[in-house]
Amino acid sequence: MDYKKLQNGSDIRGVALEGIEGQHINLTEAVCQDIGRGFALWLMKKTGKTGLRVAVGRDSRLSGKTLCDWICGSMVEQGIQVTDFGMASTPAMFMATVTPGYEFDGTVMITASHLPFNRNGFKFFTNQGGLESSDIKQILAYAESTDTTGLGHGALFHGEFMDIYSKILADKIRSVTGTERPLEGFRIVVDAGNGAGGFYVDKVLKPLGANTEGSRYLDPDGSFPNHIPNPENKQAMESIIEAVKETNADLGIIFDTDVDRAGAVLSDGSELNRNRIIAMLAAILLREHPGTTIVTDSITSSGLAKFIAEKGGIHHRFKRGYRNVINESIRLNNLGQDSQLAIETSGHGALKENYFLDDGAYLVTKLLIELANSKKNGYSLESLISTLEEPAESVEFRMNILLEDFKTYGQKVIDDLKVYAAERSGWTLADSNYEGVRVNLDSSHGDGWFLLRLSLHDPLLPLNIESNLPGGAKIIASELADFLNVYDKLDATGLHNYLK
Repeated sequence: MDYKKLQNGSDIRGVALEGIEGQHINLTEAVCQDIGRGFALWLMKKTGKTGLRVAVGRDSRLSGKTLCDWICGSMVEQGIQVTDFGMASTPAMFMATVTPGYEFDGTVMITASHLPFNRNGFKFFTNQGGLESSDIKQILAYAESTDTTGLGHGALFHGEFMDIYSKILADKIRSVTGTERPLEGFRIVVDAGNGAGGFYVDKVLKPLGANTEGSRYLDPDGSFPNHIPNPENKQAMESIIEAVKETNADLGIIFDTDVDRAGAVLSDGSELNRNRIIAMLAAILLREHPGTTIVTDSITSSGLAKFIAEKGGIHHRFKRGYRNVINESIRLNNLGQDSQLAIETSGHGALKENYFLDDGAYLVTKLLIELANSKKNGYSLESLISTLEEPAESVEFRMNILLEDFKTYGQKVIDDLKVYAAERSGWTLADSNYEGVRVNLDSSHGDGWFLLRLSLHDPLLPLNIESNLPGGAKIIASELADFLNVYDKLDATGLHNYLK
């Protein structure tokens, strides 16, 4: 097979189980062994070291144990000292490279995030963070080769790290609040969606004094019988909202499968997701670091930009892709411009104070510190974002490009739209835009904005529309449909159905 097809940005992803029509296994035993050999070669060349130590963890997916056995065995054959951590979270696997007493040379996380039960994959870390796309490309090139390390046989050990990682989070809350049990008197419910996030209840919340009765789906189950573990999924968010309302909880928390993303629900049942969770974290960080820059993805709202500016911060709207926003925030810091937060509307968020690691559990930890302090100081979490202006309507359409050379065609649509928008009365191109074309529209044209961009990996053009007027999104969509109708290789069926 063509190993390059397994690359998904800075991850490796594929099909590990049969069960969905048309999707056949490509993460076979041989492929996983080759990937293990490829990572061993890459790590040895990267570090210039022998006697390397690598830890491996996995989320709750049904195929996780099998893939773990395959990749661990392969790395052992390449001379690596491998430790199998069993069930873990993605952020914990990075922390195992920097935590004193552990400090592994590299780690592997077996996960496919929120994708269906049949999918799985690999994420890789060193103490410099998650690997880049170029690193994954090299690992897969080594996997396709017949090269070996030539270092003989290593060894396989079994260990546990989640207790240590959880204590780091709990101690962070204790340290900042100055209290041993700062969550005493709070009811906090968690929906782990049967992913790897159930640990947060027993290992973090309960030791800090929280009442967690009413939490849901904490037991790992890779068939995901209740809902997809994904803070962006409507059914998943409805589940945690219901849990908050049923228990009169002070806060609800929801994780994705491998806990690198999170969402929350406030005590009034309102979602703390997408623009709202960015605004909350921005409000907290701008109090701690006045004037800092918040780097977000490209589809954040105009209201969020205004909110950050009013709080004294700088909003830097960048590209989609969690590695993109993280790397941009790091770049700004290297140039001397303080940037404390890089975050996508998907819930991928990374803080400067935490290695720029996209860690859903750490974001929640920041919220819990604020929750504990709010009670002592007489304010609510809700009050922190009370001035956030939110759109009346927000819709997204994902339009397939029906050509093999989809990037060329998609870019032509975008380039043509830039010219078209510049000539339209009531349309204004955004001042700074790092992907696609973003256009602001006045009140006679829907009072909002749209962004048309190329997908990072797939043959489609996502279109996001927001309007401050009820019915405004349809006005904007209608004007765009007139432009898009001439592109016969673009499937805009969803957009046209919306306008019916």
